[in-house]
Amino acid sequence: QVQLVESGGGLVQPGGSLRLSCAASGSIAHIYAMAWDRQAPGKRRELVATVTSDDTATYGDSVKGRFTISRDNAKNTVYLQMNSLKPEDTAVYYCSAIGHTREVLRWGQGTQVTVSS
Repeated sequence: QVQLVESGGGLVQPGGSLRLSCAASGSIAHIYAMAWDRQAPGKRRELVATVTSDDTATYGDSVKGRFTISRDNAKNTVYLQMNSLKPEDTAVYYCSAIGHTREVLRWGQGTQVTVSS
C-alpha cells in the first residue's frame, strides 16, 4: 500500500505564494503519477495538476502559469508551488497517488489553503 502525508497549507494574502508537499511511502513502485486536486466549499473537486513518473506535467486551466508541480524522486515527494494566489484558490488541497492502470491508489488527508486579506 501507499501512504501519503501532506504539508504546507495555510493562510496567505492575495498575490502571495505557498508550497505544498506530499511525501509518499510504502509501495512506491506502484505509483505512475502524482496529482493535486482541490475542493472548495460547495464546489466539486477539481484537478489542479498532475506529474507522471517521466516528469510530464499537466495543469488545470485555472492554475496554468501560476502553479508548478514537481517531484523529487530521491525523497518520494511531490510539490505544488503556488504563486500569484487568488481568493478563488481557497480550498482543501488533496494529493493523490495514481497507479499504472490510472487508478487512484491513495488520497492524502488534505491541507487547507486560504487566500484572504
